[in-house]
Amino acid sequence: MRRFLFVSLLLGCASTPPPAAHPAAEPADDPSPPVVSLPAGDLQVAITGAHRTDEERARDPYRHPRETLEFFGIRPSMTVLEVWPGRGWYTKILAPYVRGQGKLIVANVDPDSEGFLGELVAGMDELLASQPTLYDQVEKAGLYPGHLLDEVPDASVDLVLLPRTLHNWIRQPQNDAAAYLGALARVLRPGGVLGVVQHRAPPGHASAETGEAGYLSEDFVIRLVSEAGFEFDERAEINANPNDDHDHPDGVWSLPPTLRCDETEHTSMETIGESDRMTLRFVRLDTPAPASDEADAPDEADAADEQDD
Repeated sequence: MRRFLFVSLLLGCASTPPPAAHPAAEPADDPSPPVVSLPAGDLQVAITGAHRTDEERARDPYRHPRETLEFFGIRPSMTVLEVWPGRGWYTKILAPYVRGQGKLIVANVDPDSEGFLGELVAGMDELLASQPTLYDQVEKAGLYPGHLLDEVPDASVDLVLLPRTLHNWIRQPQNDAAAYLGALARVLRPGGVLGVVQHRAPPGHASAETGEAGYLSEDFVIRLVSEAGFEFDERAEINANPNDDHDHPDGVWSLPPTLRCDETEHTSMETIGESDRMTLRFVRLDTPAPASDEADAPDEADAADEQDD
């Protein structure tokens, strides 16, 4: 009897499955992006590198970064000032290109801005911290009321890049374009280049000198920039778009990438593509016009419209 019980107990233990082993813990997702290292001084590599998103590269056919920067005469040994960098579309190209040989300075809006503009400044800080191998040498400056590139020495910059920003300055009730352009002239060395890309209005367009639709006329931009101490040098049709008839319900913001229009119009707007743009090269004169020390606070709704670079 005792033998029977002993055997039964053994069989009972043998039929009990062993406790299930706990599976190995899955490694936590790393929220940081993969480290990217690019050779400095190669513009094409800076444009095609893995650090740029698919969405950013999708805009290249409209913004033509290589052709535009080469038209402005960029070289890797230059000190480049990027004005109001927005989300960093051009920053991602410029920073690795000049790293180690030249210098990139991003001139942003007031870091104490609230709402959308404040988010852009914080986003730029996050971008610069995200890839030290690309952005660790980027310097920051401010271009906003009461702070006109104070960090940047006079005549120390070789190239200023001003992409799709002038209309934001013009649209303010008391626009700060003269003060801001004067600050750019002060920091740019004699003979240095100011490169302007701007939504282009045809002659007689209602937005030609107001920027209300995002467009400005070439004649107006040339006159405005020349009055600040720059000499107009040359224009290019790199960023022209003949499909843009300049007549949209919400100006340039009806077009991609913003598509601020009725959803039923998205297909037609995407067929047009991004806005028709002028591309103008100016040279800083030996004696620029004196810059005003005053600039009015930006209207956040206006300034936010185009800060997507």
